[in-house]
Amino acid sequence: MIDLTTSYLGIPIKNPLVIGASNLVTDRGNLVKLEEAGAAAIVYKSLFEEQIQLESYALEQETELYEDWDAEHASIFPKLGHAGPEEHLLKLKKVKEALNIPVIGSLNCVYEDTWEEYALKMADTGIDALELNFYANVIDPNKTGPSIIGDQVNTLKRVKDAVKIPVSVKLSPYYTNTLGVIMQMDEAGADGFVLFNRLFQPDIDIEREEHHFPFNFSVSRDHRLALRYAGLLYSNVKGTVCSNTGVITGEDALKMILAGADTVQVVSAIYNKGISHISQMLEDMTRWMESKGYHKLSDFRGKLAKSNLSDPFAYKRAQYVDILMKSEIFMQYHPKDGDDFL
Repeated sequence: MIDLTTSYLGIPIKNPLVIGASNLVTDRGNLVKLEEAGAAAIVYKSLFEEQIQLESYALEQETELYEDWDAEHASIFPKLGHAGPEEHLLKLKKVKEALNIPVIGSLNCVYEDTWEEYALKMADTGIDALELNFYANVIDPNKTGPSIIGDQVNTLKRVKDAVKIPVSVKLSPYYTNTLGVIMQMDEAGADGFVLFNRLFQPDIDIEREEHHFPFNFSVSRDHRLALRYAGLLYSNVKGTVCSNTGVITGEDALKMILAGADTVQVVSAIYNKGISHISQMLEDMTRWMESKGYHKLSDFRGKLAKSNLSDPFAYKRAQYVDILMKSEIFMQYHPKDGDDFL
């Protein structure tokens, strides 16, 4: 009998497939189908303080548009104020009540004080854990790397002190020393690490000469960076490791676990292949374990992590020029150009 159970942030879950934060989970019908398909946990759509600020500003601008329209009307609108995070919190509470699997909240804030305030409000909805989405699009050239990291570590500590539920951090790979940052956050009490945040990148339509916002779905080859860090972190941090980005198939998930990840987050695969794809991923994982004689995930988790390999360079190599310069490799992909190459 194959046992896919594992633990994430200290929470027992039935398998390692966690649904990452996205608009998919805002639909109640989708939530029920995801649970039925075998999803082990749900990360609800992120609460972005920046979005709340923009909506509040837009409402303020709209209601003030006709102020002092004439002598008899200071305003044609009743006094209104934006609800802030309340709508998101209400939806999050309903999601928790609707599902039997763990629900994890996701939070991204602008101001230091708001992280703690919103974290407490989210914890009060009954969620099982909280994911701090440390997405920071820094465009101030005077802001130093150590100050950015210091702010994030301090935020983590304050949130951990404020709430009683497990807290994970979802990180960007673009730190000068990503491993060093993870070690600092591990020491600060992070219960888990999500590797990595798939950041939005702008694009330009050259015909219209304007910005546009295409979907940015990941593909299987995108998982390699997360795989590298899962392999480096295995047995070196107290928090659990969740690989994110490019986990499209059951094979991708197995690779992450072999490298040392405890769980994976899946989003793009659901958008592209449908909710039932979760069941297919679990079937493929089960079939592979049966063929290898593994009974549970711990039988092979971390088997190919850096700490378990004799090759000291498997996770260290970053250059591939030597491989590309070998004639047999070139001939494999460009046989017609072989004479010119040689």
